[in-house]
Order: sequence, then structure tokens, then C-alpha cells
Amino acid sequence: MKKIFSIIAIAMVIAACGTTATTSQKSEPVKEVTNNPETYAGTITAADLKTALYTYASDDFQGRETGQPGQKLAINFLKEHYIKYGVKAAKSDGDYFQTVPLDLVSAPDVSISINGTSFKYPEDLVSVMTSKSEKISVEEIVYAGFGIEDQNVSSYADIDVKDKIVLIKSGEPKNDDGTYVVSGTSEASKWSNMRQQFTAKRVLALEKGAKAIFFYYPEIYQMVVGRFGNPSGSMSLSGNTEESYFFVINDGIAKALVSDIDTDHTPQVIKTDIALDYKNNSEQITSENVAAFIKGSEKPDEIIVISAHLDHEGVKDGEIYNGADDDGSGTVAVLEIAEAFAKAVNDGNRPKRSILFLNVTGEEKGLLGSRYYTDMDPIFPLENTIANLNIDMIGRTDPERKSENRNYVYLIGSDKLSTELHNISEEVNKKHMNVELDYTYNDENDPNQFYYRSDHYNFAKNNIPVIFYFNGTHKDYHKPSDTPDKIEYDLLENRARLVFYTAWELANRENRIVADKAVTK
Repeated sequence: MKKIFSIIAIAMVIAACGTTATTSQKSEPVKEVTNNPETYAGTITAADLKTALYTYASDDFQGRETGQPGQKLAINFLKEHYIKYGVKAAKSDGDYFQTVPLDLVSAPDVSISINGTSFKYPEDLVSVMTSKSEKISVEEIVYAGFGIEDQNVSSYADIDVKDKIVLIKSGEPKNDDGTYVVSGTSEASKWSNMRQQFTAKRVLALEKGAKAIFFYYPEIYQMVVGRFGNPSGSMSLSGNTEESYFFVINDGIAKALVSDIDTDHTPQVIKTDIALDYKNNSEQITSENVAAFIKGSEKPDEIIVISAHLDHEGVKDGEIYNGADDDGSGTVAVLEIAEAFAKAVNDGNRPKRSILFLNVTGEEKGLLGSRYYTDMDPIFPLENTIANLNIDMIGRTDPERKSENRNYVYLIGSDKLSTELHNISEEVNKKHMNVELDYTYNDENDPNQFYYRSDHYNFAKNNIPVIFYFNGTHKDYHKPSDTPDKIEYDLLENRARLVFYTAWELANRENRIVADKAVTK
């Protein structure tokens, strides 16, 4: 699972709603529609998962870093297993690999002067997007205050920002009594949310025509410097170079432009001479998603996607980051689930709907492989994709979890777009597995923001119902010590079987699930 504050996470905004589990909408009763699925769930075993994972998370795979030799070994391992199980390639040309073109990002060369005073990168400003090389010279900028637009307040009502540099700041206005202007209550809106305001304010400024954005956010400036100041090894999708520019700035630049910016919220045009020189230092590389497919018998055009990310952190300072839990556990679970469905097909019990087994690359670099699939080159139309079951870290237990029941899994997102999907998940578990379904991290206000941090999010933002299966973090998360000997294989078996049963029900029930909470775009 990727760390928080990736480029992609900052650049995207949630398109779904809802926070807690609900059972307000009735769904079809869970029922057997072909042969007993327990026959096939039983083929998903701790022993087989352990055998696969001890190879997949071994030192031979060199930590499976995106675009590196270990990742190439990983994709061939997956391909060989799909061939062995008789699960065909998803692509019509028979190729299991979907090429994902990437840019290996290096810190840009940025120089900037304001009224003759030079400022330094990254001490004074940091680029959080990958933009094209360009020189910009202006004699005025537009200060848009909080940079928001709502029915109760607009920072852009009386100003024109087309092709201008726009200065905005974090937060949102309050009334004299301390309530927020946008909500009219003591509850803040998305314009103050640490993650959401990055996207909301950037997108709004770009919609207004801004050429470049200076975002003053002093509370997290050092955090942003740590993440983006020297982005060694970070990546972005090729062809995704921005025409605009988005910088987080420190108080030196902010107050050189608006001396009382902390207290002055008034939008205004400011006469100032700025010379900005931005040089992109990216290098093109390629990586691959692996996509295997079982065609449905009755509704083959309706697709269920079962996903896990195949990459990890690679080798750092001579130490191999094996990524047994993150996400070797999810990867081998997908393989075992694919084998179980393949055995059902061989027995004449082909699922009614099609199943896409999608192992995505570049998750640790910002959900890149899944975003390439959903946003650039979906093998199957997204409108025909009924659900995504995403598995990312299901082989361990969370040491911070208060319950003593180790037979649990965290579920995230199951109710955010489809009440029916949530109900099906609950019913399937009760009928077949009795795993404790823990919704601790399903809250939109979860400070970890796990909902945004794995590959299901790229499906969810396209209004495709999702479930994210997760065991929580632990002391070995993103460490060389995340090794296969620490996996709790009985739990890995239980969780993989739960995903299989859920997929089986979704694939074989009469009616397609309804995304009753989908957001109109």
C-alpha cells in the first residue's frame, strides 16, 4: 500500500460519498446459483499461499520495484501461474501484459525571482506536479485569498485569472462568531480538509484559467518538502505532463507578495515582477500490469475486477524490501482465487459474469498502474465494470487493534457507492466465513485516509463500487523486515476465501448490483 501524500493522491479528489456501513437498502438474498462454491473456496489453502509467497517475496525478486528487473520477474511469475491454471490473457491479442508508460521523475530545476529578489528550490517553493519546461515572466499576479467557490462565498467573483499566476492559501473563511461561512456551522468543509483542498483549490483555479498556482500552506510545508523536494524514484504516467504549474510556497514568497497574507483574505490584483524558469528533468521508462480473464457464461460483458498491486519498494541502501504483506499477500490471494474460478470452469460451473484478475504496477509510486487502466486504457469499458474487489495487505494483524479476535479484516469503501454491495458482503461473510468485518477505517475522517491509498480508489472515482480488503499496518510496513515468515497464513487463507465468495456471489446473482450512491459527474 502506498504512503500518504503521493503525487497522485494530492492530484485527485474523492468522487464518492458516505462514511459508515448501512443496511437501509435491501438486496437479493444470497443464494447458490450454480454448484456449491465451497468446493472451490476449499482449494484456496494456507499451504498453497505460503508456497507462492515464499517465492514471490523472496530476495530473488529484488523488492519488485516498478520498472526494475525484479518487477519483470514478478510479472512473468504471475503470467506463468495464470497459464498453468488455464486462465487466459484479458487482452484480445493474447498478451497478459498491459504496458504502462511512465516518467521517472527527478526534481525539476526551478529558479524564481520576485521584484529582483531570488528565492531557492526547495527551501522556498516545491513543485508537486510534473510540468513541462517553460519560462514565465509576469508583471502582476492575482491573489485569490482562500481560493474557494461555493454558493455562500466565491474568491473569484470579481477577478480574472486567465493565464495568470494565482496565489491562494489554505483554509476557509469564518464568520465573526467562529462558524464557517461555507457550512454556516462549526463544521469545516472540504476547503479546509488537508487532502481535499489540494485538489479542490487546484482544480478550481485551473478551471478559471490559471497558468500557475502558488499555494501558501505553512502548516505542512516541511512535510511537502520531505515528499517532493527531492523526488528520487518517484514516477508519473507518461503523457501526463501538466501545461500548468502548482507550487506549495513558504512564508518568504507568500509575504513577499502579500505582506499580511495571514490576515488579509481579500482577492486582488497585485503589481509585481516575477520571473520563473521551470525545467523538467523526467526520464521515460515502462512497466506492466498483468491482466487475466475468465469470460462469463450468460453476462460476459459485465465485469468484476479482482485486483492487487504487484510492486513494492525495491532495494534501498543495499537492503531488499520483500513486501511479503505489502502486497505479496494480496497478489498470491488473487492467484489462488483465479485458480479456484478456473477449477469451477473446468467442472462446468463457469460464472455468469466475467472476472478480470488485475495485478497492477506502480501502486507504491502513486496508484499509477490502476490509474492507467481506469483513466487511459481500460481493457474493458468502465461502464460494464460492476465492482472492484481490491486486496492490499491481508497477511498480518494490526498490533494496535483493540479487539482480541485475530480472525478479522478491515473493509473500506464497501458502502460508499453501493448499499447493495455492502449488504452482499455482509451476507456472504455471515453465510460462509464469519470473519469479523471491521469498519474502523471506513470513516471519511480517518486521519490515515486509507480509502485514497490503494488501487480501488481509481475505480471508485469512476463510480464503480469497491471493497478494499486490508489488515492494517504493523512495525514491518514499508521495511526490509516485511518477510514471508511473518505472514499468518491461516488468516491469509480466510481472507482470500472471503474475497472469492464475494466475487462468486457478484458474478452469479441474477441482477447487477446498483450504485445507488454514485455521484453525477
